[in-house]
Amino acid sequence: MSRLKRADRPYDIVLFGATGFVGELTARYLAAHAPEGLRWAIAGRGEEKLRRLRDRLPGAPDAGVLRADVSDPDSLRELAGQARVVATTVGPYVQYGDALAAACADSGTDYLDLTGEPEFVDLTYVRHDARARETGARLVHACGFDSIPHDLGVYFTVRQLPEGVPLTVDGFVSVDATFSGGTFASALGQFARGRQLRAAAVERRRHEPRLVGRRAVTPTGAPRFAGEVGAWALPLPTIDAQVVRRSAKALDRYGPDF
Repeated sequence: MSRLKRADRPYDIVLFGATGFVGELTARYLAAHAPEGLRWAIAGRGEEKLRRLRDRLPGAPDAGVLRADVSDPDSLRELAGQARVVATTVGPYVQYGDALAAACADSGTDYLDLTGEPEFVDLTYVRHDARARETGARLVHACGFDSIPHDLGVYFTVRQLPEGVPLTVDGFVSVDATFSGGTFASALGQFARGRQLRAAAVERRRHEPRLVGRRAVTPTGAPRFAGEVGAWALPLPTIDAQVVRRSAKALDRYGPDF
């Protein structure tokens, strides 16, 4: 589907899951920073709760209110058909995310989430990548702390280094923060689904084109004292390395052996 055909949709952005913890933070940011003329809406399963949220947002914006429920695929298809972009904060995604990703892929609607669940990312690729390519939809995961700082940080670093040579990049993150209940639920779910997580990764490798003439690997490593930062470094079992590897495989700028 041509992107021009989506210009006549009622909304540029629909935020699904707006009344949750991260959803409300995102809605408040949009209300405060959205450019003039942006057509956007908040969505979820409780219409009255959504309206109360809209009334609390900075400047009480004229955002639309849409009802949709992950247990109702028809409502998700209707939601996807009204937006150029759907951003969702409804997780754990392996439990609640697939139907919306499918609806966006079918509708040619760009899809964004903030998942850190490798199993969901791999399953989405296997199930919906081919359809999304047909319709022009872009399905983009991990648009939050997982994994924006890590992915863009490595990309920025690579662009400062010589081209056409083997590159090795170590990244370090210092965090003074806690995490939300949704993040905790996602983490517990992935730790409990080791067999399914590995099976999804294997299935994705069967579908994904192989890299030819280049190499891109992201080894986990081991805990060590990192002299370059003067601190102990503990590799975390997060999706960040997988996201960085995906970028490295997609872009020749990462060199012949990354």
